[in-house]
Amino acid sequence: MSRIFKLHPLAACLAVTFPALADEQHSTVLALPSTAVTDTRDEQHIDLTTPTPAGSRLNLSALETPASTSSLSAAEIEQRNNLTVQDAVTRSPGITFIGSPGDGGTGLSARGFTGHGSVMTLFDGARLYTGAGTQTFPVDPWMVERIDVIRGPASVLYGEGATGAVINVVPKKPFAGDIHNHLRLGYGSWDRQQLGLDSGGSLSERLSYRLTLNQQAGNGWVDRTDSRSLALSAALRFDASDDLSFTLAHERGDAEPANYYGTPLIDGHYRSSLRNKNYNIQNDVQRYHDEWTRFTTDWAINDQVSASNQLYYIKSRRHWRNAEDYSWDADREQLLRQSYLEIKHNQEQIGDRQTFTFDHSLFGLASKTMVGAEYNKVRFNVDSNAPYNDVGGDYIDPWQPTPGGFHSNSPTRPQTLSTTHTFALFAENRLQLTERLSLVTGVRRDQNHIDRDNLIDDTRSDRSLAGGNWRAGLVYAVSDDLSLYGQYSTSEDGVNNLVSLSPTQMNYDLTEAKQTELGLKQRFWEGRGEWTLAAFHIVKKKLLVDDPITHEKQQAGQQTSDGLEATLELSLPRQWQVSANAAVVRAKYDAFDERVGGVPQDRAGNRPTNVPRRTANLWLSKGFGQQVEAGLGARYVDERYANTANTQSAPGYTVVDANIGWQVLPDVRLGLQVNNLFDREYVASAFSGTQWIMGAPRSYFATVDYSF
Repeated sequence: MSRIFKLHPLAACLAVTFPALADEQHSTVLALPSTAVTDTRDEQHIDLTTPTPAGSRLNLSALETPASTSSLSAAEIEQRNNLTVQDAVTRSPGITFIGSPGDGGTGLSARGFTGHGSVMTLFDGARLYTGAGTQTFPVDPWMVERIDVIRGPASVLYGEGATGAVINVVPKKPFAGDIHNHLRLGYGSWDRQQLGLDSGGSLSERLSYRLTLNQQAGNGWVDRTDSRSLALSAALRFDASDDLSFTLAHERGDAEPANYYGTPLIDGHYRSSLRNKNYNIQNDVQRYHDEWTRFTTDWAINDQVSASNQLYYIKSRRHWRNAEDYSWDADREQLLRQSYLEIKHNQEQIGDRQTFTFDHSLFGLASKTMVGAEYNKVRFNVDSNAPYNDVGGDYIDPWQPTPGGFHSNSPTRPQTLSTTHTFALFAENRLQLTERLSLVTGVRRDQNHIDRDNLIDDTRSDRSLAGGNWRAGLVYAVSDDLSLYGQYSTSEDGVNNLVSLSPTQMNYDLTEAKQTELGLKQRFWEGRGEWTLAAFHIVKKKLLVDDPITHEKQQAGQQTSDGLEATLELSLPRQWQVSANAAVVRAKYDAFDERVGGVPQDRAGNRPTNVPRRTANLWLSKGFGQQVEAGLGARYVDERYANTANTQSAPGYTVVDANIGWQVLPDVRLGLQVNNLFDREYVASAFSGTQWIMGAPRSYFATVDYSF
């Protein structure tokens, strides 16, 4: 019997991928300066003049920010068939998906750097310190108001672990005005079902709220991959005065995603007949539980000074029990199923971030300065069956795999407990040098201390890691709608995720990266069009390499990454909309030695794994009066290498999606979306060089949206 729960029978009704009423999207309260401004239910239009908090805490627009930034609104996310936050983000330039069940399905690649250690995800400006390379929240885009992206090193803003990019997921916020409700029911391929609710408005003159709830379930396109999830977001805001507001918010996610570890290659070749086969065990487990509670205070002290404070508590529970590797044995003509892993993560984080923003004069020039401090305490506990000794070989028929059960010679038991304390001081400034020229600078100093207990042999390790970063950028406004910029910035990553460093890894310094970036941004046709272009050069040092003599690890490696990113947004006559972007990246190891089978191998000149040279996205939409709207989009990802030797690769792909929506009544909208329109067989990510995670076949999803 299926493990999934069933939604209301009305979930089989048709619905739309577009928002129920496009004019009912909401603007968010701007992060800085901190005020108690409350926006109405008008649709939020995001363009180059919209402040992007991810790129700066100075409330600068994209035209004023000396960095490559982009933003996605809730309407755009829904209109483009995005099932997860990662789906949405990878439609922005230069960001690609590399996720697998082992990293929570949330891994990303940007500007030649990969994984949670180099591509950071924030939720409402706060960072979850990723443990053991795994982050599982946020995934559900139903609770999302917008997503802001800043590409390139951003450690000066957010600390260690942000060399490739930073993704800031902003949840839906309370708003003033009449209470509005949005109900969505949906049904699609493989018995996929959705029940979503979005409600918000004023409870009194000074009290407003927002509540979103999304429940999904499905049987999966791969055998035995039932899934279900529940996502909740609730926020209550009290405007104590016109200048002071308090917001209490809580988010929760419970998920049992499709537990699919990929399709094995046979003699190095992909077999289409194995696409829907599941080689995992019968009693597999993949379960995530996340909670995020925040209390935010925004205070406009006077016309020149504002303050903001966010106190937050994060709790994450994760559990895996799987057989994860399937390799072809040519002699037996069978698959060897191995890597029987059971892992449990228990993570808690408490933190506080305080900022002050000043509008002032410096050397007789207009200036804005933000100063702040941030503290985090992270407790990370791991139970597992390490050292993961399998019980012999488990051979299975690739065409008729027997599920079997979990068996390991290593018992699951408490392994490690680490406590990480982080403290940071940071500041940003924008100085208006002339009417057209501005200087944007930033500096940050981080102090990290890690205590790690080995719960098996009762040993203890500890280490302090300090880091400092800065950036400086010039922005020249050629006109009110055209800006040229250049910036220099630094960044740091750990050799692994900071809160899960092993005793050996704790002895290494943070890696160091430096970036030079040039670009331009322009609005034209009276705001109906805009385009951007960015060129960057990044050098990252202190990578771990193998000493060819002692065979020990040392920090002597280096990687460089050069690239171009371009975007184009057009609003054309006859209700045509065009959104397009493309990126080209040339990433390589300058110095990198790797020991394979006891023999050192020189990887200099090779491209890092999971880094495509070229990516591109296109989305076209067409309105037909006020009732009907249709969209068609394409996503292109170039070939990616699956190992550092560059001998194994995953082929590139182009996938096309489409949708159509119909406003049948003032409060009811129907629609249909089709993903992978041409049923392309493609590799979404390479779990290994001999095991690919395939993208889903053609699927449909129909929903009905009712607003009241």
